[in-house]
Amino acid sequence: MSIDLSTMDRKDLEKLRKDIDKQIERLNKSDQKAALEAAERAAREHGFSLAELTGGASAKAGRVKTVNPPRYRNPDNPSQTWTGKGRRPDWIKAAQEKGEDLSKFEIA
Repeated sequence: MSIDLSTMDRKDLEKLRKDIDKQIERLNKSDQKAALEAAERAAREHGFSLAELTGGASAKAGRVKTVNPPRYRNPDNPSQTWTGKGRRPDWIKAAQEKGEDLSKFEIA
């Protein structure tokens, strides 16, 4: 297949470039998937998982869930903490109803 680029205008060339970039991306994804499957197969043949050999989770395992550290502590019961995300605990709600400032409960 031969394309005479000298006969194409800017718009056609830019469209061609965009199409080429899309196709290269598809091929890269396909090649990566094939390589990953081959690596997993080879690891299984030797009695291991790919994750065991690489020291981490495989791509299929997904993201690692991060844990948010607590930002607030109940002064009346220090074992009660809150990250500041999600539903507010009852002790925070009660304090705010009394008009107390949330910064009072921040963990330094």
